[in-house]
Amino acid sequence: MSPKQQRGLATADLLLDTALRVYADEGEGGVTVLAVTRASGVSLGSLYHHFGSIDGLLDALAQRWLERMLTELAASLRGPRTARTGIRALVRAYLAFVREHPAAALLLHSARTDRRTMERGKELRDAQEARLSPFARWLDAHVESGELAPIPPALMESLALGPVVAVARRWLSGIDDVDLDEAARVLPDRIWRSLAP
Repeated sequence: MSPKQQRGLATADLLLDTALRVYADEGEGGVTVLAVTRASGVSLGSLYHHFGSIDGLLDALAQRWLERMLTELAASLRGPRTARTGIRALVRAYLAFVREHPAAALLLHSARTDRRTMERGKELRDAQEARLSPFARWLDAHVESGELAPIPPALMESLALGPVVAVARRWLSGIDDVDLDEAARVLPDRIWRSLAP
């Protein structure tokens, strides 16, 4: 990689890191071109060169953190030998990600990201196929072994992650009636019962 390409990547990373800090401090409405360029010291032209717009920057930021979360979820499934322990590991990994990266998790669970996902669902799903395939393979293996019910993969994914996403959203919204440690204890067995044969 040439020095110019390295500088370009460093600039893009700086803009993404700064956008997340501004998002954490000011909320979505505070993420403006002026706020990001001022906080990062990067020129307006560089922001437009790398991302095209503030929406492009936020899309890239959400994509970056979605990739990181999916990588962590896939890693959580490498150790467990049974479907039940895999469900437990998956739930705990998701909730740990939310706790460790609250600003990124808030962005990933935001109305804006939901709207963009609905607009570009198939395109985003295709782009994440490589990161989703370990989860799909893990599910398939446990369906074939008889440990998981033979239901369509999309429904299985919804049953496995839907309750966890709902708890994460509630916790991220600031409602103080959700304890992530309790959720990590209670949800895996409840989810397992919905997926067991």
